Amino acid sequence: MLSLAIAKLNDFFAALAARETLYLPVDNDAGQAQYKKWAEGDTLSEALNTVRSAKDFFFPQTENLVDFKVEGKKIEVIDPRSESEDFVVFGVRACDARSFTILDKVFLADPVDSYYKSRREHGTIITMACTKPEETCFCTLFDIDATNPEGDIRSWMTNDRVYFEAVTEKGTALLDSMKGLLGDSDDSAVESQKAETKKILERLPFGKLKMDEFKGENLLELFDSPKWAGLSEACLGCGTCTFVCPTCQCYDIRDFDTGHGIKRFRCWDSCMYSDFTRMAHGNPRLTQLERFRQRFMHKLVYFPSNNDGEYGCVGCGRCLAKCPIHMNIVKVIKTLGVEQ
Repeated sequence: MLSLAIAKLNDFFAALAARETLYLPVDNDAGQAQYKKWAEGDTLSEALNTVRSAKDFFFPQTENLVDFKVEGKKIEVIDPRSESEDFVVFGVRACDARSFTILDKVFLADPVDSYYKSRREHGTIITMACTKPEETCFCTLFDIDATNPEGDIRSWMTNDRVYFEAVTEKGTALLDSMKGLLGDSDDSAVESQKAETKKILERLPFGKLKMDEFKGENLLELFDSPKWAGLSEACLGCGTCTFVCPTCQCYDIRDFDTGHGIKRFRCWDSCMYSDFTRMAHGNPRLTQLERFRQRFMHKLVYFPSNNDGEYGCVGCGRCLAKCPIHMNIVKVIKTLGVEQ
C-alpha cells in the first residue's frame, strides 16, 4: 500500500493534472459538492457525496451523436466525435463506483454503445472510502462495502495521510507514474478506519431492509399489488429521482434543425414523464401509478431478474434527499417487502 501526507495532496493533484485531465468533488457557491475539472487552488470537498453522480463522465446528460449536412438532395453524414482524452476522476464513493458496473451491463452489452465504451476506456477511477456515512445511506443492502470501494484505485483518508491501493492494471500504471510522491505504508491505519466505519454502517436505519420479496418469481404478485396506488398517489412525476440517480440509463434521441443542417443528439429521459416512450398510438403507461411502478419494478425486479440478481440501485441515498414529496425507493422496499 502507498500513502501520501495530506499536506502534499495538492502536489498529488497537480502531478495528476499534468499527466491527464483531473476531476474531483469541489464545493460550489451553494455549498454543494459537484465534480469539477481541477485547477490550482481547488480544495477537495468534505461532503459525503456529490449532488450529481459520477455517471456524467461516461453517460452525459446531453450528447451529440451525429450531424447531417443537407444540400439539395445530397445528405452528408458527419461523425462529430473527436478522440477522447484520458482523464482521472478522484474521490468517487463506493456507491457510485458500483453504478458503473450496472451501467456497463447496459451499454457494453451487444450491441455495444461506442460512445460510452470510449469514455470508459479513457477514464481512470480513484475511489474514496467513506468514513461518515449518513442516515440516508443504504449501500450495504446491495452488498457494497463503503470501506473498501471498487474502482481502478481505491483510497482512504485519515487525519494526516491518504492511502492508495491499485485494483486494476490501469490503476497500477497510474500509481507507478506517481511514485515520486508516494511512499510505502502498512495498512494498520486503514484497517482501524474500516472497523470504525463499519460500526457506523451497522447502525444505519435502512441497512437491514429485507429484499427477499423482490424476486422474478414474485413479479406478477408485486406488479399487481394494490399498495402501488398509495405509494404513487403524491408523486409529482418531476423526474428528480431519475436525474440524481447514478444508475438510471434511460434516454431520448432527438433531431435539431440548426438552419444549415441537422444535429442528432441524445439526452437523459425519465420513465416518470408522461411522454416517455411515446409511440404512434400514444404512451403505453397512461397513469402516474403505472409510471411510478415501472421505475421501481425495473430497479428491484426486472433488472436483477436479467442480471444475475444485481439490483438497479446502489443505495446512495440521493433520491431520499432530493425527492420533493419524500417518496423514494426505501419506502417502496419497506411497503412491498418486510423489514427484518
